[in-house]
Amino acid sequence: MNWPVIRKSEAVRAAANLRDYARTVAGFSWEAELLALSALPGSGALNIAHEAVDRYATGPRWNHPALRWLDRYDTVREYTFAELSELSNRFADLLGRLDVPRGERVYTLLGRTPELYVAVFGALKAGCVLSPLFTAYGPEPLRDRLSLGEAGVLVTTPELYRGKIAAIRDSVPSLRRVLVTGETPVPGALALGPALEKSSPHYEIEPGEPGDPAFLHFTSGTTGPAKGVLQAHEAVLAQYVSARYALDLHPSDLLWCSADPGGVTGLTYAVVAPLTAGVTTLSVEGGFDAGRWLSVLSGQRVTVWYTEPAALRTLMRRGAEPPAEHDLSALRFVASTGEPLPPETVVWGQDALGCAVHDTWWQTETGAITIANFAGEDVRPGSMGRALPGITAGLVERGEDGKVRELTAGEHQAGELALRRSWPSMFRGYWRDPGRYDESFSDGWYLTGDLARRDDDGYYSYVGRTDEVISARGYRVGPFEVESVLVSHPAVREAGVIGVPDPVDGERVKAFVTLHAGYEPDEELRLELLAFGRRALGALAPAELVFEDSLPRTRTGKVLRRVLKAGEGVEDG
Repeated sequence: MNWPVIRKSEAVRAAANLRDYARTVAGFSWEAELLALSALPGSGALNIAHEAVDRYATGPRWNHPALRWLDRYDTVREYTFAELSELSNRFADLLGRLDVPRGERVYTLLGRTPELYVAVFGALKAGCVLSPLFTAYGPEPLRDRLSLGEAGVLVTTPELYRGKIAAIRDSVPSLRRVLVTGETPVPGALALGPALEKSSPHYEIEPGEPGDPAFLHFTSGTTGPAKGVLQAHEAVLAQYVSARYALDLHPSDLLWCSADPGGVTGLTYAVVAPLTAGVTTLSVEGGFDAGRWLSVLSGQRVTVWYTEPAALRTLMRRGAEPPAEHDLSALRFVASTGEPLPPETVVWGQDALGCAVHDTWWQTETGAITIANFAGEDVRPGSMGRALPGITAGLVERGEDGKVRELTAGEHQAGELALRRSWPSMFRGYWRDPGRYDESFSDGWYLTGDLARRDDDGYYSYVGRTDEVISARGYRVGPFEVESVLVSHPAVREAGVIGVPDPVDGERVKAFVTLHAGYEPDEELRLELLAFGRRALGALAPAELVFEDSLPRTRTGKVLRRVLKAGEGVEDG
């Protein structure tokens, strides 16, 4: 189905930070954008905590809210830039008093709480490497990540420490210190509250190099074991630019990035990026709840919402009408990340939220949004958008010799999405795995592993992962292309597609679908869906389709195709 372009009004275009894409790209330079940051006084060095917090704490916005926090009872507490600067100073001083050296890995196992912000910026001020963890992880994945990154310090809650860390702590010999939130220590851990009270509110950041490591993020592992991805302090420049262009943040905005701060999206766009632009960030304690989240959007007068398709899918079940009990008139921009955004979700946003949902694309390795649909540009449902200013994107083919060939603009075929190195937030390595890092680049391109198509105007559309592409009947089939068609059928709620071995065709396309309420998973519907797929996809259509009660997903909502493959006895990769 060809979805109509969603047009923007002249007023929306005029108010956007990026008003003229072609002109902005032509005149862009990272050196000029760097002038918008302040750097450490007297040294010119970049430190993320300074750019996000301290430079505003000592300027005109010192009393402007940096963080608005809603606890699980919806009680509101605000922290100004000056307050957040002082608290993170105390945390940095505490690390020094505990003899935590520069470069040490400081892990956070925290939910959406103010202590997360204090620990993140305090650790960065102290020259440590901050590594966030999802609180939903069990003891084994926690042990793996703590061990892999050689954790020296962990900040968590007493409940999480007792429930998930205490039993595995001895198996992580590098873990010297555990700090627990609150006022009361637990055996083997120091209480953070009293320790911060005894620490100095003043701290001078020691200058470092732009390439000094700042974050150690672990990938979701949807295509294999988790990797430790290193980001440098220089990444703050790209995060600042993407906050202005991809999320269109203005000084008066209230941004709610509702992604879990245990992952790269939540840490980058709920914690770091909005503050670099001097914008208030909203943090809401607790997990997803459709009714509560709509109340937050309306009650807090959120202006920019950065979320994930999993949350949007749930809200879509409420229908396409604006929620009568919630006033969303303040909401002017909605964007999504984490997995490809189906076209119907983009259009649903226009009807139900009052603004289309803007898809964005980036990876842990890119460090910031690199492809996006912009506030001042028309939205093409089904497209990830165009490359941000300062980012050179292309499509390439890998040869057997490891070299790549760039596809020309006239070659309308799927290719591997690649980015020209180097942009400021490009990852600086895989932890303890330099060989794997080197394999990620060829002929000056970072090879993303994602397949995409590009239209004549430079808009990219996601096809699938290179290691998930199905070779069936001589065709290369991207799972997402098939899934997008299937979920456009009114009966289909979710779809996951894989390739399974076939003695004749090499592989055949197999689809797993879940249904909306009111539809029966019977043979008549199965045949209807197969025919629906053939009409839309032709040779790329599923040859087999089964109904499921649910599909396996990651914490960020991506379909775990490797789990589907395992159920079919197919090896992944």
